[in-house]
Amino acid sequence: MSVRVLLADDQRLVRHGLRMILGSEPGIEVVGEAADGAEAIDAARRLLPDVVLMDVRMPVLDGVEATRRLLVGPEPRPRVLVLTTFDLDEYVYAALRAGAAGFLLKDVAEDHLVAGVRAVAEGGSLLDPAITRRLVERHVLTAPPAGSGPDVSSLTAREVDVLRLVARGLSNAEVAAELVVSDATVKTHVARILAKLGLRDRTQAVIAAYESGLVRPAAQRP
Repeated sequence: MSVRVLLADDQRLVRHGLRMILGSEPGIEVVGEAADGAEAIDAARRLLPDVVLMDVRMPVLDGVEATRRLLVGPEPRPRVLVLTTFDLDEYVYAALRAGAAGFLLKDVAEDHLVAGVRAVAEGGSLLDPAITRRLVERHVLTAPPAGSGPDVSSLTAREVDVLRLVARGLSNAEVAAELVVSDATVKTHVARILAKLGLRDRTQAVIAAYESGLVRPAAQRP
């Protein structure tokens, strides 16, 4: 089945370029366009795309709020892939907190754009753990104070250990090696953490670890 994509960007030429690139790829169908966040929400609910390529800076309603509304709205919910000009844009951090699956720079190579759309459509997150940490550590001081994030009291001691290691950017295999358990055990712990905290993916888990106070930015560590 084709991956259905909605393009949301206030610049017509950007939308045209994205349509040209994605529309020429087998297995990808551009089903619509939107020039602002409000249009994106309306179009997504009408067209039911698998992926929304969402610019964060748009008139009427920005991409952050549009992402938040889409991802708490009725099912089926699309995966949101944020488009930005800057890799440490404060809007990107806010969009990830709202549930975006990752972000791409607008000058991304064509093959990376296509691969990113496919990866997100398949349920993956398009964000390197190191970039996640940089984003969080740069913006956590201006985000809600530590302790205002998800309530982690429902996590077991081992789940807390796993969450701390995930927040450091470790893969499941690396967490397994650190804790001397199997990969399957780590996957089970991660799934339980996401379910207990009401999180969508590992990116939100990293943010939750910082905002709950389980992990502190490097600048705040003794």
